[in-house]
Amino acid sequence: MGKGWILTWMLIVGVMGWCVEGLGVNWGTQATHKLPTDTVVQMLKNNGIKKVKLFDADESTMSALAGTGLEVMVAIPNNQLADMNDYGRAKQWVRKNVTRYNFNGGVNIKFVAVGNEPFLKSYNNSFLNITLPAVQNIQNALNEAGLGDSVKVTVPLNADVYQSPEDNPVPSAGIFRPDISGLMTQIVQFLNKNGAPFTVNIYPFLSLYGNDDFPFNYAFFDGVDNPINDNGVLYTNVFDANFDTLVSALKAVGYGDMPILVGEVGWPTEGDKNANAGNALRFYNGLLPRLAANRGTPRRPGFIEVYLFGLIDEDAKSIAPGNFERHWGIFRYDGQPKFPMDISGQGQNKMLIGAQGVKYLAPRWCMFNPDAKDLTKLADNINYACTFGDCTALGYGSSCNNLDANGNASYAFNMYFQVQNQNPSACNFQGLAKLTTNNISTPTCNFIIQIVPSSSSPLMPSFVAFLFMTLFIILFW
Repeated sequence: MGKGWILTWMLIVGVMGWCVEGLGVNWGTQATHKLPTDTVVQMLKNNGIKKVKLFDADESTMSALAGTGLEVMVAIPNNQLADMNDYGRAKQWVRKNVTRYNFNGGVNIKFVAVGNEPFLKSYNNSFLNITLPAVQNIQNALNEAGLGDSVKVTVPLNADVYQSPEDNPVPSAGIFRPDISGLMTQIVQFLNKNGAPFTVNIYPFLSLYGNDDFPFNYAFFDGVDNPINDNGVLYTNVFDANFDTLVSALKAVGYGDMPILVGEVGWPTEGDKNANAGNALRFYNGLLPRLAANRGTPRRPGFIEVYLFGLIDEDAKSIAPGNFERHWGIFRYDGQPKFPMDISGQGQNKMLIGAQGVKYLAPRWCMFNPDAKDLTKLADNINYACTFGDCTALGYGSSCNNLDANGNASYAFNMYFQVQNQNPSACNFQGLAKLTTNNISTPTCNFIIQIVPSSSSPLMPSFVAFLFMTLFIILFW
């Protein structure tokens, strides 16, 4: 059987939609080298994924989605919420980003996400007073444009907007966070009035992150020794318990039957001792069959609409929450699958279909120069390289954490070199680095070759990099 026939068969299988019904993915684009939008859309189609959640309404992305029939959730970033408090601007946004694509063969927009986790405590109430007016204005603008029946607003919220009381920490006692309870009630009432869903992001991984006392197996779906007993209802995983805490919080304010979307759920593969491909596969192998079987949760049996987070690794995301932030993708930076993953939930443990026709830069790497004489500035050069390149794989518990000092330097220098499109001037570091055509990867640590950037990739041009390096030298050397 020829390889070409096999690939054709795989593509046909993907197009047939061997995927959990209703399964969507989050398509984030905070990367130094983005795959072409058409390539990503083809990946979605080849894998039978029919729903995609965006974090903006980028024109090139929307154009690539036109005519595909894929169900789309577009988004308004938090930094635009204040503008949406002006109804005129809200109407303008709807015209530009929704109405414009509402034609036969256009983009199948189903939801508008207004903000993204705007009530995180780390935002210090920055979006507290502007989120609801933005939600109201966007939905009203959709209604005025005659789109209110088919396009609904929602607010993707972190699970920290609800909780169980300390004296009764069970899902059935769930309530909205006391400091925002009134606001949450207003938002729920408005969403319900307009037939819009509540969107929540649930991350079992984060229950483990930084909390060694959390029962490890409770983050997965294959059983625990000591389930949580909630008045006779046994909870064996944190996803169900978290989701049902929200169901109870909604019930407490009179909307217990409100539709709920899980806007983000997934597992990272790098950047923490618990972030690896093995744990990610264990998580997805538990989650996806449950979704396929429409098991739901104890308090909300049946179908749950879920968007996996995320589609592709993003090497330019902020790592303020943790190094793992750049490694949530089920696909690598180059659109290739990380592990066998059964997105059908039917026990078909086969590889996802990766991006086709990906173009890579030349097989060249930047490495530490073993002949370098003056090593006094090595640490400063590594810090500089890691400021503009992604060195999160060097962190504790990550795949490149076992490199020696020279290996750490080589990894950092190469990541910067690749970000800079392999510009030879980006592999010098005052004589501490040199070019090589030998792959310097180790059995556990991959020294990447970047992809050829698409026109939309926000690369730092070489002359800008040179200016940064010069300024760095002036300030610190």
